[in-house]
Amino acid sequence: MIFTSESVTEGHPDKLADQISDSIVDELISQDRNSRVAVETLVSNGLVLIAGEITTKGYVEIPNIVRNTIRTVGYDDASFGFDFKACSVLTSIHPQSPDIALGVDRKKMGAGDQGMMFGFACRETKELMPLPIQLAHALTHKLAETRKKKILNYLRPDGKAQVSVEYAEMGKPKRVKTVVVSTQHNEKVKLSTLKKDILEKIIKPVLGKYFDSKTEVFINPTGRFVMGGPPADTGMTGRKIIVDTYGGYARHGGGCFSGKDPTKVDRSATYAARWVAKNLVAAGFAERVEVQIAYAIGHHEPVSLNFETFGTEKIPVAKIEEAVKKVFDLSPAGILRELNLVRPIYLKTASYGHFGREGFSWEKTDKVGALRKFVSLKSRAK
Repeated sequence: MIFTSESVTEGHPDKLADQISDSIVDELISQDRNSRVAVETLVSNGLVLIAGEITTKGYVEIPNIVRNTIRTVGYDDASFGFDFKACSVLTSIHPQSPDIALGVDRKKMGAGDQGMMFGFACRETKELMPLPIQLAHALTHKLAETRKKKILNYLRPDGKAQVSVEYAEMGKPKRVKTVVVSTQHNEKVKLSTLKKDILEKIIKPVLGKYFDSKTEVFINPTGRFVMGGPPADTGMTGRKIIVDTYGGYARHGGGCFSGKDPTKVDRSATYAARWVAKNLVAAGFAERVEVQIAYAIGHHEPVSLNFETFGTEKIPVAKIEEAVKKVFDLSPAGILRELNLVRPIYLKTASYGHFGREGFSWEKTDKVGALRKFVSLKSRAK
């Protein structure tokens, strides 16, 4: 089997839009923990448009946040085709719908919308993530790091990577069959120089043991990537949901994360589903776990839970479900409390994936002991 996943750099137009939206979320939450935010960003040639719903006691100068985010990403020179100083910033903001607020702002906080969310974990990497997406993220992160440290001073902010992993029997990663890296660059660098540098300084160090003499390598396949960023490709919040999650390796409920405060279960419950899945794998209950959680707007408990273990379970799936219901509080309010989500932490999530990274509360394996204890007690009771 061969499976392929992709990642994009923080300078990719869609990721730039995600970061702008999450910068606004962070600033509002830092001022008012009860801020309700659902903002979308569109970036195009010389233009940034912010639209959405905000209800808050805080106050932010949205254009300032937008320009600072663009500058931090690296669009700080007009020669790059997009410049934080020169772009226009337009806004169209209104309060959150009072009908939606009815479901959230109550004694037992309800879900902000209906929907189904998925979480996943597996044994392929130490982060309990699929290998293809982890390698793809590592490549794009290395591209950005190399650019920012001026190791390759001809690199520009836009770029992407794609990794195809060949699997042996029993679903074990064997090698990288194909790797594709496309990176924006200045017009002076020779393609031969760029290819050699990307191979030796980016691809080989990142892929390590998974790279071999038969690995197919494609670097800037068209031969030129000078025009990049918003002038080359309009970007929008929420268009990289597969990059944000598991690289296509697991199912997705369809809702994006960026631009939304954590009362939106699109965001918070997807984080919770990853938390559950990772703890189940870390506890040794299965080699691969996909968790689905579904909600009804205004309702304070999930309307359904589903577990897929792909035949790798070590205990019956019914017992896994029983343990999760006992150990985890998956109510919207419980998720916010247990994962400490009402904090300005979201800008960091908006590049290189929301999962498989240190420092996020949903990546902790703090429920392993409780899960094992519950299963052990149930077994002894029988």
